[in-house]
Amino acid sequence: MRSLLLLLTLTTPGQVVVNGLIPLIDGGKTMPKLYDGWFNDQIAKQANAAISKAVAAGKKNMEVQFPPVPNVDEVKFGTPLNQKFGMSLISKDLKIKGGYKPGSQVSRNLLAYSNIFWAKKIAGSLKGGAIGGKPVGVLTAEAVDFEQIGNLGDLTRSGKIFTEKARKEGRNGEAMICINPGGEETWSKLVSAHGQPNCPLVVLNNAYSTSYDLGNKKGFEEVYYLKRISKGWVYRAFPGPWEAYLEKPDGTVELLQSYKTKPTLREVSEVVRETSFKRYAVFNDRWMGGRL
Repeated sequence: MRSLLLLLTLTTPGQVVVNGLIPLIDGGKTMPKLYDGWFNDQIAKQANAAISKAVAAGKKNMEVQFPPVPNVDEVKFGTPLNQKFGMSLISKDLKIKGGYKPGSQVSRNLLAYSNIFWAKKIAGSLKGGAIGGKPVGVLTAEAVDFEQIGNLGDLTRSGKIFTEKARKEGRNGEAMICINPGGEETWSKLVSAHGQPNCPLVVLNNAYSTSYDLGNKKGFEEVYYLKRISKGWVYRAFPGPWEAYLEKPDGTVELLQSYKTKPTLREVSEVVRETSFKRYAVFNDRWMGGRL
């Protein structure tokens, strides 16, 4: 109690509230912790905070990009961390019929169902918060059987991208989340097919880039962006700067460089890779170091 009273006398009331509550409200200002951020809602809080700020700033077309599972590169052969994610979060939160079992649809298509999980998590910031009035739909290009999902939360419509059914079911005033729609050259068609006037449309976790760079070149605001690069990460949460992080041998990360405008992939990769080699030579490898 004395320690608490001393802390309160040494800081202003505003500082106590901000320092104590910001991580609980918006997940904090730095990139999510590896790999707790996937399990403890940190990524969801950060993404929702960034989307809400972007919507308030008048952004309509947005990109949200981050690894949908902790170990994306290893998703085909599986890791204990990915299995834990599928069992403890995805199948339970979405109430998948039959749950997560070896050979089940959710285990064979973990990325696809994980993206639905994340769409559900960010839907609240698109509808306008807890009392918002916008309907929010989700469309995917991935192998998802929506009849197997028992809980979509704030997502009130679902379907497949670019299908006639999805086009006809569009609603006035609807915010839309489009999962892995494909190359950027299709994104303008995506807006025409599924976007509504003056309503947000989010491209969520596109699986590959046809620009071979960070983000996109089609004018979609990268409101929340977390990308693994060699020896580190690139992170951005709207309206903040782009940041280059080094992933160290102990699994922690260190901010190396901030950029007011979006850098090139080559630029950030060189900074992170050269720093890693200078400090650790070849001994900063997440496979050999067991950081999976």
